[in-house]
Amino acid sequence: MGGVALDDGPSGVKAPDGGWGWAVLFGCFVITGFSYAFPKAVSVFFKELIREFDVGYSDTAWISSILLAMLYGTGPLCSVLVNRFGCRPVMMVGGLFASLGMILASFATSILHIYLCTGVITGLGLALNFQPSLIMLNRYFSEKRPLANGLAAAGSPVALCCLSPLGQVLQYNYGWRGGFLILGGILLNCCACGALMRPLLAPKKPANELDGTPAVEVKKPATKKKLLDFSVFRDRGFLIYTIAASVMVLGLFVPPVFVVSYAKGLGYEATQSALLLTILGFVDMFARPLAGLVAGMKSVRPKCIYLFAFAMIFNGITDLGGSQATDYKGLVIFCIFFGISYGMVGALQFEVLMAIVGTEKFSSAIGLVLLMEAIAVLLGPPGAGRLLDATHKYMYIFLLAGCEVTLAAFILTFGNCFCMNKKPEDPQAKLEMAVTAAEREGLNSVGDAGDEEPKDGEHAKEKVTTMKESGEPNTETSL
Repeated sequence: MGGVALDDGPSGVKAPDGGWGWAVLFGCFVITGFSYAFPKAVSVFFKELIREFDVGYSDTAWISSILLAMLYGTGPLCSVLVNRFGCRPVMMVGGLFASLGMILASFATSILHIYLCTGVITGLGLALNFQPSLIMLNRYFSEKRPLANGLAAAGSPVALCCLSPLGQVLQYNYGWRGGFLILGGILLNCCACGALMRPLLAPKKPANELDGTPAVEVKKPATKKKLLDFSVFRDRGFLIYTIAASVMVLGLFVPPVFVVSYAKGLGYEATQSALLLTILGFVDMFARPLAGLVAGMKSVRPKCIYLFAFAMIFNGITDLGGSQATDYKGLVIFCIFFGISYGMVGALQFEVLMAIVGTEKFSSAIGLVLLMEAIAVLLGPPGAGRLLDATHKYMYIFLLAGCEVTLAAFILTFGNCFCMNKKPEDPQAKLEMAVTAAEREGLNSVGDAGDEEPKDGEHAKEKVTTMKESGEPNTETSL
């Protein structure tokens, strides 16, 4: 596995911020689209599945739920596999799993087979593609990383606008079995995207400019890389982010799930109601790269975490306002503002996590965060559904979603102000303090000895001068 070791992101490699990174960005764009849009696109086949297997709508809805649960809940497993084998092989195997699940599902004889094939196998395959693609994007971009994250996140609304109509065409012409088979073939493109994830190579040592001989390379002892680095939990910033993200996810996905039913409940036709999701997705498509562009500005990037908190507050207030909509015009306005805020959140969530934990620990951090979010994903929409069953009013579920997202913004903001907003100690400043202490000690010893022992004073000054030249602090004073 010699080539895989380089995929761990060697410390001597600087992110190219371009070049082959644009190919990596394209692969991440496609993978993000498949991962987020596929669970929604599969829903166009639900009516035929209900008729085929004589089940209810709630039974078919489990297909999308299992897909999302696998996408989020297998985060730690993806982290372990990436740290062990590297991003490229994991993604290519994941592409095979994603395709295999849909192909096997086309031969299903019961809804349980659909759960296993489409939900578990395809869901696992998409998860093995989604997380490694974000890790590689983080390694290839540094200065332009916010923009890269925004462009990659735009793959979700773009793919949704393409896959949903495609699913309807496939269902009309080939039935659900033929549609599943063709979608399985389309998912093989995940393997091609995985092949784009070329590991970064460590720079070669420069030759000696004086005599032309190659510089001597000092080999450091190899340290065994942790398959899953739990030390991120000692980072207060990571803990606050994880809590805030989990609370946010409780309400973030609720409005897109219920907005169509909300319009139908107001008496509008199904086609007119479904148009609301198209409006939301169209606005979301442009909001994500624009949010990434703004987050990459020099004046904004150091405060990117506050921009993320603002996006959540914006989203929460939009939900609260949407709860008061009484006609179609009000819902259209809600979808426009929700698309903007939803796109901002989607573009910034992983950028902020990358900024908090850094490149080295990101592969473990994202897996653990997605696991925590998986619990919230499984609780949020079903909990909102139960509230709807109890009250029969959409107003309350939109109010609940808005409060949850707004609470997450306050957790992140106040947590950053009181726990995360502390500058790390500068090692150079530590060195200067150590030298100053050594000088003071030397001068004191000279003053105590007076003129009787001038050699000791000179010896102390020589010791301080030597320490400055070597760049090593005095062991006693640094402790």
